[in-house]
Amino acid sequence: MSALDSLVDLRPLRENRTFRRLWLGTTASGLGGQFGGFAVVYYIWERTHSAAMVGLVGLVTAVPLIVLALAGSAFTDHVDRRRLALGCSYGQLLISVGMAGVAASDVGGVPLMLVLAGAASGLAALGGPAKQTFTPVLLSGHRLAAGLALNHLSFQLAMLLGPAAAGLVTAQWGTTWCFVIDAVTFGFALIGIAGLPRGVQGATGRPGAAAVRDGLAFTVRTPQVRGAFLADLAATLLAMPIALFPVINEERFGGRPEILGLFITAVAVGGVLASVLSGLATHRRHPGTVLLICGAVWAVALGLAGLSGHLLVVLGLLAVAGAADTWAVVSRGTVVQTVTPAAYRGRVASLEHIVGSAGPQLGNLRAGLVASVTSGGASLAIGGVLGVVATGLIALTTPALRRFTVEDRVTEPAP
Repeated sequence: MSALDSLVDLRPLRENRTFRRLWLGTTASGLGGQFGGFAVVYYIWERTHSAAMVGLVGLVTAVPLIVLALAGSAFTDHVDRRRLALGCSYGQLLISVGMAGVAASDVGGVPLMLVLAGAASGLAALGGPAKQTFTPVLLSGHRLAAGLALNHLSFQLAMLLGPAAAGLVTAQWGTTWCFVIDAVTFGFALIGIAGLPRGVQGATGRPGAAAVRDGLAFTVRTPQVRGAFLADLAATLLAMPIALFPVINEERFGGRPEILGLFITAVAVGGVLASVLSGLATHRRHPGTVLLICGAVWAVALGLAGLSGHLLVVLGLLAVAGAADTWAVVSRGTVVQTVTPAAYRGRVASLEHIVGSAGPQLGNLRAGLVASVTSGGASLAIGGVLGVVATGLIALTTPALRRFTVEDRVTEPAP
């Protein structure tokens, strides 16, 4: 493999105009979403100065996300996914406009802002999986892996740049303009979605509860998909570190807020660097093996961070964990979206959305509970050990995941 092959693979953007337009729209709206997310938290904190009220944001966004993602799996494969994604994006745009109105006028205040945040999360839970199903329609093989890496690079850049930019905008002009920026960027997302193929992607059976059961049954009986989801849960349920950052910062680094900010930044920096060097992962023929190795690296890095008392060492290990997480996410998506037939992609994408959203929340809960009876460092170290053990067991019991291979093929479906 040459040095250029190690860099992020841009061929999906060059070769596939539909994917290029979708990626640009998603990138713009992802950055705008960081503005909106920051503004919701800041608006509520500024008016209440209550940590509990800020924490309520997580609850009102997580519950509809999980519930509607599962409910959406009942019909996502039986409707025009392009139309569903468009409708949800229009709804999110209108909600962002409504949030701007609340921030500018204070009409409805905090309660209405929480309701709008929950509604936006619910629409994302319906439209996100529908939009996600188009990447394997547009790309396949190593192009699919490269496309997923580009999608994750977009996400990491938004995480790295968005909150800081939103803070500057808020300081200068207030939260209203953050919501306006979020609304405008949804316009770019609509342009990207509008060019996607129309129609139902060959769904079988009838929509409803039976469709949900079929999607769950497909996931359970397909070892590659089952193993990929379990590997993700092993990493997040057992070794999620975010809730421990304030505790470790207080225990070892004096509780200074500027140090706390470096923890999340280090994870994001590692993720961006891994995205830039994603060719090292996307050119591999065995993405399941890459997923398992990266899951183990994630757990080991976080476990060692729990044992270290040196700030630079901790930040370096967090960057390694962020890089491993990025390659793991790309590899998991490659496995799941390659193995899943078109008739099940909406349902499986909804389940993947739940795994990717609920896993970290429950993992942070586990970490906090363990830290309450031990310490932040001990909880992180214990989680790392458990994560390595669980990943090893998945590798041993799911050989189909380790052996899964991808082949390259270029596709450009007619719009």
